[in-house]
Amino acid sequence: MPKRFKYALVFLGGLIVLFLAALALIAFTVDPNAFKPQIVKLVQEKKQRTLHIEGDVKLKLFPKLGIDLGKTRLSEHQGAGEFAALNSVRLYVAWLPLIKRELVVDKIVVEGARVHLVRNEDGTTNFDDLLSKETSQQVKFDIEGVQVSHSALSFDDRMAHRKWAISDLDVETGRIRDDTHSSIKADFKLTADNPKLAMRVDLKSGIKFALQDKHYMLDGLDLKVTGSAAGISGLELGARGDVDLRAPTQARPWEIALEGFKLTLRGKRVADTLDIALDAPRLLVTQDKAQASKLSLDAKIEQPKGTLSARLTLPDVSGSAKQFQVSQLMLEVDGRQGDSAIKGRLASPLTGSLDGQTFELAKLAANLDVANPKLAKGGIKLALAGSASLDLARKQAGASLTTQLDDSSIKAKLAVSRFDPPRLDFDIAIDQLDVDRYLPARAKTSSQEPESPIDLSALNAFDASGSIRIGSLKLANVKASNVRLDVRAGGGRVEVSPLSANLYQGTVKGTISATTTAHPRIAVQQNLSDISIGPLLRDLADKDLLQGRGTVALNVTTQGQTMSAMKKALDGMASVRLTDGAIKGVNIAALLRRAQSAFSGGVHTQSASATEQTDFSEMRASFQIHKGIAHNDDLTLKSPLLRVLGSGDIDLGAGSLDYLAKVAVVGTLEGQGGRELGQLKGVTVPLRVRGPFDALQYSLDTRSLVTESAKAKVEEKTQAIKEKAREELLKGLFGR
Repeated sequence: MPKRFKYALVFLGGLIVLFLAALALIAFTVDPNAFKPQIVKLVQEKKQRTLHIEGDVKLKLFPKLGIDLGKTRLSEHQGAGEFAALNSVRLYVAWLPLIKRELVVDKIVVEGARVHLVRNEDGTTNFDDLLSKETSQQVKFDIEGVQVSHSALSFDDRMAHRKWAISDLDVETGRIRDDTHSSIKADFKLTADNPKLAMRVDLKSGIKFALQDKHYMLDGLDLKVTGSAAGISGLELGARGDVDLRAPTQARPWEIALEGFKLTLRGKRVADTLDIALDAPRLLVTQDKAQASKLSLDAKIEQPKGTLSARLTLPDVSGSAKQFQVSQLMLEVDGRQGDSAIKGRLASPLTGSLDGQTFELAKLAANLDVANPKLAKGGIKLALAGSASLDLARKQAGASLTTQLDDSSIKAKLAVSRFDPPRLDFDIAIDQLDVDRYLPARAKTSSQEPESPIDLSALNAFDASGSIRIGSLKLANVKASNVRLDVRAGGGRVEVSPLSANLYQGTVKGTISATTTAHPRIAVQQNLSDISIGPLLRDLADKDLLQGRGTVALNVTTQGQTMSAMKKALDGMASVRLTDGAIKGVNIAALLRRAQSAFSGGVHTQSASATEQTDFSEMRASFQIHKGIAHNDDLTLKSPLLRVLGSGDIDLGAGSLDYLAKVAVVGTLEGQGGRELGQLKGVTVPLRVRGPFDALQYSLDTRSLVTESAKAKVEEKTQAIKEKAREELLKGLFGR
């Protein structure tokens, strides 16, 4: 052996002995706790944070560099509040790998750690100063394992106005090394206030990651989550299977692979029980490839009065992340609530781009079958065709649909321009529609039976606008044509303006608005022009009370939870002007004639008769409506024989009338007792109309008739005497 080599070995051996001796000397003679003041001072100077080391510091130098630290607290930046704290931490590092910039660590044991993170409204955080702003070569690390117990983490996100917290955190891992398979177990509580969460998380899985390639894998994943979230109580969320994820880089978008993956969710939302399951036996989506075996999503909602089940199936996936295809997406729905049952099926080829987050159903076909014994024909069958698209990146969706519903052909264009909250625009055209065909028959309810409340709360979150056009419409037995409704909804309010249609030989135009509060407020402003009022009233209310043609104006508001409450709360005004019509139920002229024939003082009363009517050439009236009472004091009714002036009240809530009309005979005509009433010309008689709409009573004050008739006869004789005296006087003066 050459001497120089021998000397080198001796020198190296001497250095090793000297190094070991130095380590031993430091370990036995240096007290690390003596350096605590210097460490505290250094942290204060460099980071403007206060470090409190309450426990003893134990230092180990050989064979590994290590530290065992007791209770320690770190303050906020330039503040006294606590940023982080721990009860103890134990960490040991191998010497030689450090020289090669490799971090080889024994198991790290942390107990009782607490960290409080804050993101301010301007986006800065309370840990910005702790993040290194220098760039350096990545340090390789190799950690035998990590064990964390009884720890907590909180995050106050003031920018997004939410708070998150992790507590009772226990974590245990196997070896942590880049591109090395390991394992992880974690158990913790997760709470948040926006959205509101209170969950327990239990995670077990194999794990492998490659940091430089941003490649992360979980195998044998077993995740269980219980608690409450998003309004769901009794939450049970589970995930099992293998997940392989490559995060996006400059060279590629994200990639994902699922193998034997199953996701389940159970819980209650108010009174509804939810049960959802996703099954993905195999799914691979990369930049250049997309493949999947049968994917399925099953959802079931159980309600107190019924159930609803849905199943979404994708039999295959092909293509790539840039452009993928599904041969035939299938959605099946089956539900029952009370006596109602619904079955539906939707199918369409599906194309899309995961990179662009766009999806399209280019050839959509659907069938819907609704069965209900209360509906006409026992239900509804609907066939639908068209196309639909979804753009998640732009948060937009749209559909163009056509359908045939019995005799109705319907075309609809729908567009969603915002998802949260949803914003909908629509354009719907229907050639003809008989709504009554699909409504249950009107049932006569007892006055003792409670009314169903009017509930418009479903429209609270509705933000929409659009137009509905119907060629011919039948609703509540009222028939209209060329119907147009322009609808706007948002902010808890729905408005239809204008609402226009051709209606019973005339036109209607106006507005309707409603609020969606607990006690809905409704406003109606309508103008009916050149309307034939008789057929309208017969079809709308099944009452033959009035005939004629003319204009009706209505401007009213009301509020309430039930229909009867709304009738009693009506306020506003109304007016009517009709020509060439008739008041049905009474022949005022015949009533006068019969009273005159009796020629006895008193009150002559008769009920409404379906065979009698009072003809008029013109009728005018205006109404002031307050708390469901329509008051009128300017009724004018004209006919060649009669003039009627009147005033009174119509109780819309009670459905009754209390009215006083003053009837005057102004001429003599054949028909309606005209010849017989000639002698009553100029006589005014009160006519009282009272009672419910279905049983009106007409009362004529015959005492006034006798008095007025006697006066008329006296005036007639007086006039005759005056005429006779005048004639005699003229004869005497002029000798005639």
